[in-house]
Amino acid sequence: MFTFDSYNLLSSFLVILAIQMLCFAIAAVFKTDKLTDLSYGMTFVLLSAFYLLASSEAGILYQILNWAVILWGMRLAIYLFIRILRIKHDHRFDGRRENALAFLNFWLLQTIAIWLIQLPLTIHLQKNQSGSWSIWSTVGLAAFALGFVYETIADWQKFRFRNQPGNSGKFMNRGLWRFSRYPNYFGEMVIWWGLFLSLIPVYTGWGWLAMISPLFITFLLLKVSGIPLLEQSMQQRYGSDPLYQEYRRKTSLLLPWIPQR
Repeated sequence: MFTFDSYNLLSSFLVILAIQMLCFAIAAVFKTDKLTDLSYGMTFVLLSAFYLLASSEAGILYQILNWAVILWGMRLAIYLFIRILRIKHDHRFDGRRENALAFLNFWLLQTIAIWLIQLPLTIHLQKNQSGSWSIWSTVGLAAFALGFVYETIADWQKFRFRNQPGNSGKFMNRGLWRFSRYPNYFGEMVIWWGLFLSLIPVYTGWGWLAMISPLFITFLLLKVSGIPLLEQSMQQRYGSDPLYQEYRRKTSLLLPWIPQR
C-alpha cells in the first residue's frame, strides 16, 4: 500500500528545501552567484550523508551508492565553485538577481530537480536494508564509476583549456571533446542511469518511480537547461567561425564517436 512518506518523499523534500532556502537567503542578501552551483552539489552530499545516518542497518550496496553520490557531489561542487570564482558572474541570473521572486523561482526549481534526481536512494532508504546484490548491482556500479571518471576528465580538460591564456576566445575540441561536443553531460547521464540500474533488485510496486531520476536528468540535459542553452550560446559566439561549424558538423553531439571525415 502506497502512502506518501512510506517512501521518504516528504522528509527528503523538506531536507532539500531547507538547505536550498538557506542558500537562497544568503545569495539574495549578498547578490552573489557563488552559492547556486555550490549548493547543488553539496545538497546531494548532505542528503546522502543524512541517508547513511538514517539507515544504520543498510546493506553494503546502499552504503556504497550513498558514498559514491557523496564523492560525486563533492567533486562537482568544488569544480563549479572554483569555476564561478574564476568567471565571477553567472549570466543565467542576469535580470533575476535583483528580483527576489524570480531568483527564488530558480532555487525552488533546483530543489525539485535534486529531489527527483535523488529518488532511487530516497525511495529505497528502508527497502535496501538487506543489501540485495545481483548482476544489476555490479553493472550499475560499473556504469556509475565510468560516468564519474568520464565526466571528471571532461571537466578537467575543459577547465585546463579555459585557463590557458592562448586559448582565449577559442572553443574546446580536444581530448574527450574531440569525440563528442558534450562529454561531461554524457558522463552525467551514465552516472544516474548506473545508480538506477544498481538498485533494480529491490524495485517493487511504486518503487519503480525511481526511474524518474535518470529519465529526468536525461530530459533536462538534452531538451531544457543543458545542451539547448549551450548550443545557442556557442552558435552566438562561434557561429561565424568556419572551424567551429566544421567541428559541429563532424562531431557527435553527445555519444562519444570517431569524428566524421
